[in-house]
Amino acid sequence: MPRNTLNRQLNMVQDEILILGSMVEQATRAAVGTLKSRDLREAKLVFEQDQIINEKRFAIENAILILMATQQPMARDLRTLAALLEVNTELERMGDYAKGIAKVTLRMGEADVNLPMVEIDQMSELAVGMLHRALGAFIEENANVAVAIPKEDDRIDELFNTAYSKILHEMVANPSTIDNVNLALWVIHNLERMADRVSNICERTVFIATGELFEMDGMDEEDLNV
Repeated sequence: MPRNTLNRQLNMVQDEILILGSMVEQATRAAVGTLKSRDLREAKLVFEQDQIINEKRFAIENAILILMATQQPMARDLRTLAALLEVNTELERMGDYAKGIAKVTLRMGEADVNLPMVEIDQMSELAVGMLHRALGAFIEENANVAVAIPKEDDRIDELFNTAYSKILHEMVANPSTIDNVNLALWVIHNLERMADRVSNICERTVFIATGELFEMDGMDEEDLNV
């Protein structure tokens, strides 16, 4: 009975993690959308709804700590619970990045600013897609998928560099817009960091599957001992 109880409660926590991940995905897309449309009302909503993400994060953390304290988890269960705590934190921080992008929209207001929206859009979609698949791999404990996902970060880095160059060019070409254009640097930084945190989730997936922590940089499937 205790084993069944632990499994059931673990499944419930994993479901909540997936819900939190979905909230972060939606917040990221919405935040980038507000930057494109300059919808200040929607940006304010995204900014304020970060509090809901924070509350969800703390509720999940509390549930995990209760499981650790009351269900006497064995070694592999402890790995899973520790990984869930880490992923929970990573998701909350990604929510902060979405909030930061919404804040950029609010600070820019309706100012006429030439932003690299093509690259920002692509970075956002790639990062959200990576996150979605990383969470799926995490729940399924699929180390092979987890190892493959961080390799997509190279494309995000390319888009970051292109957007960065366009932002600098815009600053030089239109010095009067420097303050607002400079805010775009925060946007691409947040999206690039989001992809980095997805890689952290993938590392935790490998940790659950193998019991070992690996750096994702340069790691291939043949490096796995599963």
